[in-house]
Amino acid sequence: MLVYPSGVDVSSSALRFLTQQLRRHRRAIGSRWRRLTAGRQALLTLAHLRMGHTYAQLAAGFGIGTTTAYRYVTEAVGLLAALAPGLTDAVRTASAKAYLILDGTLLPIDRIAADRPFYSGKHKRYGVNVQVIADPFGRLLWASPALPGAVHDIRAAREHGIVDALAEVGIPCWADKGYRGAGGTVRIPCWGRWEALSAGQQAVNRSHAKFRALVEKAVATLKSWRLLRKLRCSTTRITSLVQAVLTLHLTSSG
Repeated sequence: MLVYPSGVDVSSSALRFLTQQLRRHRRAIGSRWRRLTAGRQALLTLAHLRMGHTYAQLAAGFGIGTTTAYRYVTEAVGLLAALAPGLTDAVRTASAKAYLILDGTLLPIDRIAADRPFYSGKHKRYGVNVQVIADPFGRLLWASPALPGAVHDIRAAREHGIVDALAEVGIPCWADKGYRGAGGTVRIPCWGRWEALSAGQQAVNRSHAKFRALVEKAVATLKSWRLLRKLRCSTTRITSLVQAVLTLHLTSSG
């Protein structure tokens, strides 16, 4: 395999943060020697998450075995995922905001027809459902654990306890029609065909759409980590990957 120099468009603060966590972890477990330093392991992990490089590509570039590359990435992802904020903490921290924006997104996976629960009829492809909460400026605040793609947004919101968490702090939340019946502080557009709505209802829906559109910025932030654009790993690992990306984003943007 040919090897060439490349770049990773991730802030140096994210690299320093992950390096620090890995050094602390190595001291805690008494790891005396590794093929890569903590800094190189951190860079390896960022290249995997941001660029979506395979373990074979990473192994060739860093001069280690494929199994070692997998082990290093898994270790670092686990440390990052454990630091991701929970829903309660995220909502409580954002309680000073005027409102929040909620939406669901599908992260594509390479499943086969037998994995029916992961098939999204809405998107006509296999994937996992991840709920995203953004602030009024479209900045990513929280991302949920992954559920099969067949799960609808309203069901996912209820299973994660999003509606109750928002209601507990009393913060308004804008969402699309997929959350109809959510209740609490979740606000959706007026229901019905456009031509059947009154002029006032149409004006409300236009205003609602302008507020809610900013959540696409948060979704784009999540998917700027190229690994999440087409996941080829076990579905049991996806939640950890999403939580790891969330931690890195919050760390570098804070």
